[in-house]
Amino acid sequence: MYIFGVVCPAQETCAAIIALYVSHQILEEHLKKIVSHVQSGRHALLIMDRTGWHYAKDLKVSKNISLLHLRLYSPELNPQKQIWPYFKDNFLSNRVFKGTEEIVGACYDASNKLASDPIKIQSIAHRN
Repeated sequence: MYIFGVVCPAQETCAAIIALYVSHQILEEHLKKIVSHVQSGRHALLIMDRTGWHYAKDLKVSKNISLLHLRLYSPELNPQKQIWPYFKDNFLSNRVFKGTEEIVGACYDASNKLASDPIKIQSIAHRN
């Protein structure tokens, strides 16, 4: 399973989708979800690493989102990357799942729990 996630420490919010595989089409679906969280009249800056599917030439990006690709081999610069250890440590590790549906449910539960705790979002992902 893959969790495509984004956090906004300033707005204390997050959005995620769960996917069985990764591709630029899945990324486009994630970008659509992000757009639904961007307030009217606002613009989102999405910090991304240089994963291959982040660079598809035909990637469709909404006009109210700008993509900022980090330099190679520097995931520590992306605040979103701090969310994954939190998910693993608190919701997804040291468990045996009965099947795909249970894994998907656990991923959605983790995402929903983070979304319901705006202070946690800010404490994990905020940078000066």
